[in-house]
Amino acid sequence: MDFDLNIGEMPHNVEAEQAVLGALLIDPELISVAMNYIKADSFYVSKHKDLYAIIERLFTFGVNVDVITVINEAVKEKIFESSAAGRDYVLKIADPHLVITSNIENYCKIVEEKYYIRQLITAARDIIDASAGGQETAEHLLDYAEQKIYDIRQGKAVDGLSKIGDVLAEAYTELGRRAGPDKEKYMSARSGFGKLDNIINGLNRSDLIILAARPAMGKSAFALNLAVNVARVHTDAQVVIFSLEMSNEQNVTRMLSSESLVNSKHIMEGNISHKEWEELADGANRLNSMNIYLDDTAGITVPQMKAKLRRMNNLGLVIIDYLQLMNSGRRNDNRVNEVSEITRQLKLMAKELNVPVVTLSQLSRSVESRTDKRPVLSDLRDSGSIEQDADIVMFLYRDEYYNKNTQDPSLSECIVAKNRHGKTGSIDLRYNGDFLRFFAVDTNERKEE
Repeated sequence: MDFDLNIGEMPHNVEAEQAVLGALLIDPELISVAMNYIKADSFYVSKHKDLYAIIERLFTFGVNVDVITVINEAVKEKIFESSAAGRDYVLKIADPHLVITSNIENYCKIVEEKYYIRQLITAARDIIDASAGGQETAEHLLDYAEQKIYDIRQGKAVDGLSKIGDVLAEAYTELGRRAGPDKEKYMSARSGFGKLDNIINGLNRSDLIILAARPAMGKSAFALNLAVNVARVHTDAQVVIFSLEMSNEQNVTRMLSSESLVNSKHIMEGNISHKEWEELADGANRLNSMNIYLDDTAGITVPQMKAKLRRMNNLGLVIIDYLQLMNSGRRNDNRVNEVSEITRQLKLMAKELNVPVVTLSQLSRSVESRTDKRPVLSDLRDSGSIEQDADIVMFLYRDEYYNKNTQDPSLSECIVAKNRHGKTGSIDLRYNGDFLRFFAVDTNERKEE
């Protein structure tokens, strides 16, 4: 079957593109306004795209933007056939009698509108081509189609290479945001454990973070603590928890115990005092104000996760409990290969959604045969690709689990065994099993011991 989606010339508005460039050349202070709506790729006419890229680059690096500086750069980059042609064209579009600078937002909106329509047309063509080939499953095609639309909504170009100068301009803009008054919105999420953040520099966007431990070490509790800590500090950010082992109600009950500091056993048995009911009510109010979302779909796949996450508008953290219960969505008799495929998909998801993804993982039994039970990277279960795909690998270890006579039963360790961004190391934590909660260990407290 042959599909034809030929609609002739792609939608665009030459006059609006010229008006935007002219307004910026007349009043460079408007560049920051334009940057809220458009980028170089938003322009359809090639020379307009190049001229805007020059203007944006000069502005970003603190060079005065005017007709002379822009013409000089345009001549260097050979945007026009001759320097005379470039000068004539730039002077023409920068005519203050033809451009009303106060209309800059309207001009930008027209350019932006045409850009998104072109992107949708291109995406529709790609989706039809992929569907007509007959080689992919319906589930894969749905994920492909959703990804295309999601990328457009996020302002990502469907295709094309990026010149380093344009990327530098974007990087400088991001640095400016991180140094600005609203920098908390753009910094990595804080884990709530200061010493851990000092090692890994927080929960960085686009990172795949593996949190692994042997059973009963408290990894699910630690993950829920992370979720609450991030939601408490980053109040606008959405935290999503995918739990493949426990139900949503079980997870919320655990968070309620941890937040209200009411013994989890009392909650499970219904043996709750009047004072504990008051503390539970206070904890529930605090949790209710947080942007935490839960999903307990069994055997969920990465594409299914992505489909749900794309509907969120301000993702701050994704937690998955746990890796070995996930399904790749494809028939695969080799579990090691399947887990390898899942970890690759998770890393791609973290990058595409620009969000830290904390994934819990089991460890192999090999740790039990050693004298020192502290985990190492080779203990990761099912696949060496877990270590390869992860940006950060952390282990939890509690000596009390192996040594009942330990002097400090509450002492735990969070071991950062891999950190793509810098150093590794270990920090001390305290674990209170009654409240299912980890606490930071004060430096002075450890010195006294």
